[in-house]
Amino acid sequence: MAITIQPVSPAVGAEVAGVDLARPVGDNEFGVVREALLAHGAVFLRSQVLNPQDLIDFGRRFGPLNVHPMMRPLDGYPAVLEIVKNPEDRNNFGGSWHTDLSYLERPALASLLYAKEIPPVGGDTLFANMYLAYEALSDGLRRVLDGLRAVHNTRMIYTPDAQAGGGIIGDAASMQRSRPDDAHEEAIHPVVRTHPETGRKALYVNCNFTVRFEDMTEAESAPLLRFLFAHLERPEFTCRFRWSEGAVALWDNRCTQHYALNDYHGHRRVMQRVSVEGDRPV
Repeated sequence: MAITIQPVSPAVGAEVAGVDLARPVGDNEFGVVREALLAHGAVFLRSQVLNPQDLIDFGRRFGPLNVHPMMRPLDGYPAVLEIVKNPEDRNNFGGSWHTDLSYLERPALASLLYAKEIPPVGGDTLFANMYLAYEALSDGLRRVLDGLRAVHNTRMIYTPDAQAGGGIIGDAASMQRSRPDDAHEEAIHPVVRTHPETGRKALYVNCNFTVRFEDMTEAESAPLLRFLFAHLERPEFTCRFRWSEGAVALWDNRCTQHYALNDYHGHRRVMQRVSVEGDRPV
């Protein structure tokens, strides 16, 4: 079957048909998917029937996989994070705009998310293009941001207080910390990063993990960060992906952000994710 690529919005995202991830993906097929990812920031493949090892095998085509530093993995598969929201849960995992693992010195290059069980309606994921977010800023603000670096850490999400409030972790029993409550990660990255493959500049701050600018206090940093957080989610930078059982989303964390909507209370949602290790942002 021929591979087809259909953009889902002018800003970000494309559906790729004609690739079966449950069998070995040839170099030509993989090249098409990779080029689509670089061109669109996120790609979506429907009607896949995968086990955790299939997800691992395809993820490894992009590079070594990350073992999540804070969360308990799927039993027997250290690189697979199973993301569950049960009918009784009120909070969900990933329920605000972010890019994965930006608090690490080498944040995730890409992430793959596979839908095992979805609610009858709701549970969509939004994606936003950080190239466009950067390019839409004024020349003056771009010059300011080009010279700044920002501190990313896990304090707002993975501390006991943050867990009690839900947020990105959620409250499902399977979404438990794998480290002590006082464990944390922190890294400093450019506010504007240059994509190592496309050469384009992208905004690289997010409301989950970016806490302040380097050499500034949180209070001093807050006004500009608040503006950037609101700016990057403008509708013209985004797409909305409606999940179907067996769908896979693959996104480039270097130039996109995503947001898992929490609008399906009373229903169960089960996803499996692997993340590919990246390089240090520059």
